[in-house]
Amino acid sequence: MSVTIKDVAKKANVAPSTVSRVIHNSPTISEKTKRKVRKVLKEMGYHMNENARNLVTKSTKAIGIVMKSSARESLYNPFFPEVIRGIGDFCNKEGYSLSLTTGETEDAIFEDVVKMVQGRRVDGMIVLYSKKDDKVVPYLLKQGFPFVLIGKPSTNMSGITFIDNDNVQAAREVSEFVINLGHERIAFLGGSPEFEVIQDRLTGFQQAMEQAGVDVRQEYIKLIPLNRTDGIKAIDELLDLKEAPTAFLVMDLLLGVLLHGVLAEKNLKVPQQISVVCFNHSEFIEFLSTPLTTVDIHTYQLGYEAAKCVFDLIANPEMMEKSISIPTKIIKRESHFVAEKEIKRKM
Repeated sequence: MSVTIKDVAKKANVAPSTVSRVIHNSPTISEKTKRKVRKVLKEMGYHMNENARNLVTKSTKAIGIVMKSSARESLYNPFFPEVIRGIGDFCNKEGYSLSLTTGETEDAIFEDVVKMVQGRRVDGMIVLYSKKDDKVVPYLLKQGFPFVLIGKPSTNMSGITFIDNDNVQAAREVSEFVINLGHERIAFLGGSPEFEVIQDRLTGFQQAMEQAGVDVRQEYIKLIPLNRTDGIKAIDELLDLKEAPTAFLVMDLLLGVLLHGVLAEKNLKVPQQISVVCFNHSEFIEFLSTPLTTVDIHTYQLGYEAAKCVFDLIANPEMMEKSISIPTKIIKRESHFVAEKEIKRKM
């Protein structure tokens, strides 16, 4: 049987109301009594009935996490476990649990969100993506439900609190890094154009190329879903070009690892023959035969800051929307080389 407040009160030789006040850290109880009661609580293994407490406070003590795709597919990508780790660490400090969408399709994920909101299963939500023609964010806005977006909202949306990197600047900086190595034939690989993050990174890439006086060749731009089949097809098409790229700017770490493997199968050496630079960061890339140069977007911090913001919104639903930009950093490893041909800059 579970230990009750009455059991604790009897052993501590105090009234049940005193035990309740100690649990809720009431200032009306002396520190001496609090220490005595807390010792008994610990000895007896008392655990508060959270369900009963939540009914009183009208709080679920849970935050909903809206995945980009099915949980099974998303959790293969190092970005999602790391961003959830950041969210979870902050929520744990607040005594909150996490509830993830588990739908296998966009429609199923949307239904998960509706059930969470209508059933009051969570106090707030964090949406882990931003894309065009998405149903989730407009629905949450219409419902007036507290939520935070990881990623810049679509241009036709306002009133949204979001956490993001400056993806235009990050892509421009890493593109300039590759250009300054002497590369002219640079491929932009990965990411569906429906996601705002990809559009921003493509813009930054194009800006850097134009500034350097390097032609942006459309055949070098492959905007594709992040999966093995489409990834291999796009990589093969790029490598089969008469003038194949000498450098790849890859939008996702898993796709970068896939590229690394395809190049190895074709006996193309990284970095001696082809440079590879990826967005996102994970410790596992240190185990590759050639560790990849990456753009660290500080994924954990994105999640942690998103959790802080959603708690602010829960506490103050009328709070003005805000945006937080998390800086990025290029981590130079071994997957890039200095090309022999120098770039001819615009005069």
